Amino acid sequence: MVAAKRKNTETEEGEIFSSCSFSSLGLHSNLCEQLEERLGFKAPTLVQAQAIPVILSGRHVLVNAATGTGKTVAYLAPVIHHLHLYQPRIQRSDGTFALVLVPTRELCLQVHEILHKLLHRFHWIVPGYVMGGENRNKEKARLRKGISILVATPGRLLDHLKNTSSFLHTNLRWIIFDEADRILELGFGKEIEEILDRLGSMQHGSATEDGVVSTKYEFQRQNLLLSATLNEKVNHLAKMSLEKPVMIGMPEKKTQSIALHEHLGSDTDDEPQPSAKTTGSFSEDYKLPAQLTQRYVKVPCNARLAVLLSILKHLFERETSEKIVLFFSTCDAVDFHYSLISEFQFRPHSGLEAELNQMFVRCKTFRLHGNMKQEDRRTAFETFKKEKSALLLSTDVCARGLDFPKVKCIIQYDSPGEATEYVHRVGRTARLGERGDSLLFLQPIEMDYLKELAKHGVSLQEYPLLKVLDSFPLFGHKHVRKFLSIDSHPWVMSLQKALEAFTEKPDTKTLAKNAFCSWVRAYTAHRGELKRIFMVKKLHLGHVAKSFALKEQPSLVGKSFQNQVKKRKRDEKQKGLSRKRKVSRKT
Repeated sequence: MVAAKRKNTETEEGEIFSSCSFSSLGLHSNLCEQLEERLGFKAPTLVQAQAIPVILSGRHVLVNAATGTGKTVAYLAPVIHHLHLYQPRIQRSDGTFALVLVPTRELCLQVHEILHKLLHRFHWIVPGYVMGGENRNKEKARLRKGISILVATPGRLLDHLKNTSSFLHTNLRWIIFDEADRILELGFGKEIEEILDRLGSMQHGSATEDGVVSTKYEFQRQNLLLSATLNEKVNHLAKMSLEKPVMIGMPEKKTQSIALHEHLGSDTDDEPQPSAKTTGSFSEDYKLPAQLTQRYVKVPCNARLAVLLSILKHLFERETSEKIVLFFSTCDAVDFHYSLISEFQFRPHSGLEAELNQMFVRCKTFRLHGNMKQEDRRTAFETFKKEKSALLLSTDVCARGLDFPKVKCIIQYDSPGEATEYVHRVGRTARLGERGDSLLFLQPIEMDYLKELAKHGVSLQEYPLLKVLDSFPLFGHKHVRKFLSIDSHPWVMSLQKALEAFTEKPDTKTLAKNAFCSWVRAYTAHRGELKRIFMVKKLHLGHVAKSFALKEQPSLVGKSFQNQVKKRKRDEKQKGLSRKRKVSRKT
């Protein structure tokens, strides 16, 4: 294994690396001009400066870099550079030369859009995509005509490999795994193994001395793997797909500790045995942009909703071009809060009739989650990208790789199920050297989550919540400085009352109950070390109901939850008795 050396350890990965140019990295002049004209890259970022020359050389590469550092261009530019050198020119009938695998439909569309821009002057190189939710017959027709660079989600790609005989991939030179960790987290491990098996082993060939590939398109297969986080699953995928890879974006000590040994890509079937050193490599510092300001807000559960809306109102009234992504743990939670924010009106401080028609949070609001129809997902994704000021409510479906221009703030209303997901969520802002803010909501019982993040070098400062709440004028009330907690703040109490009245509407109440149920289920799904922090038995379910503007806790979930608690206690008691019996038998 070879580790690419950092050219400047003081330079952030997402910042422009002005000491070199794209042409000096070996890219064709027409492609360099496209990078500036179409994508606004005047000079490469550090990750691009490190990765492009290595990828151009034909080596297998594993890129570990923070999200928002230009990784997509880092692998697309060398592929386009090589394809445009082919003599005679490649044709659609030659089939697919490069395959880019991505975890989500939105990322598929985004990579395809970037490809379109870069190929403006290379019209004979045809981009295309296949993904779940699209019409298979139309995809089949496009594959029959021929797609030079194909972007795909794993499930739909495997479908076409099995069932679309006209899908020509005998000339395949590149297999690229973008956001590899997310692909595996979504459960595509078996699909990836079958895809690699169907696409065959390494193809060997040679290039001419002047760098122009021969007319028979002879080449050596080159695989690239890109990920913002590394774990055992990514390690396993790298072992399967990469041969003596160059590591990019890691300190030397980390490349030595990760379980990618020198025999990587050999025929051995033995799994790398975890050691103390290997395990430790996965708990090292997360890669986050230095220009990202990270804060947390400590809020009692029953005041969460009122505080969220207050912060949103404050942010959108403070900035005329605010663009925010708000993360939730479930699709039902997105639907409820989308309906609430889109319709809720509140008259805080006067009796003017005009104020009755004013929205509490005045902004364009969008939603995005996996249960939406494909056309609705596409519309929300594309429209939010174009807006100058808007709010997007989403699950983790848009936490990976998506580039929403000018997003200034990321709010994590629900903590991510895994600590590594924190990195990807906040990565939607502070991209390519621009400044950004992130805000994490935590309940008092969840404050140990900050210690978990601190283990990975992530430090958050407290958000000035009282200052924000006190800034709202409340008719008929004077702010009392000495109140017991946030939920007893006059503004919060007044707003909570109005929210509960609004949620009494039958349709809204149904959405709130569904969101409550799914939220409780999701709360139990935290993994690893987070299980001891996010414990359902520590929650006051009546207060959780308040966070969905419900006056009473939905009884069905309450009984179900109580039954679960009783069953768990019975099981624990039985286990304790069986242990005592075993001990007594031994003695």
